[in-house]
Amino acid sequence: MTTIADFSATLPGGERLNLADKAGKVLLIVNTASKCGFTPQYAGLEALWRKYRDRGFEVIGFPCNQFGGQEPGDAGEIARFCEVNFGISFPLMAKVEVNGPGAVPLYAWLKSEAPGIMGTRGIKWNFTKFLLGRDGKVVRRYPPTVRPERLERDIEALL
Repeated sequence: MTTIADFSATLPGGERLNLADKAGKVLLIVNTASKCGFTPQYAGLEALWRKYRDRGFEVIGFPCNQFGGQEPGDAGEIARFCEVNFGISFPLMAKVEVNGPGAVPLYAWLKSEAPGIMGTRGIKWNFTKFLLGRDGKVVRRYPPTVRPERLERDIEALL
């Protein structure tokens, strides 16, 4: 059975991060963008990360420019924007594609494990969130309209 441990991600500097290193943690995986109406959710994601990280929770952001060109910057620009405007300390990966033929394997798996409304597979917009349990399996998918603070009950249940 496939779990998060079967995937890797690319860090902004090009190094690979083996996601098996996240085994045993509750994870929130989010596709992000710096110039989106949902961008203020960075603050809520950081608050969740700070509140629960000592209990085995981690947020992982995947910048994506597939929705309205709302993440045009390079890795350095994205990191600076997130730090200056939101004090982000949770991990941000290299920019990825989440839909289409260029979608990274992790996102292909996430979408197959937790389809969207009416069974749709595609990510509809920035700040779609996937919550994974300590076993590395997808527990739930949340649309961009669900603010991070509304996930606390589900996170608490998994911790």
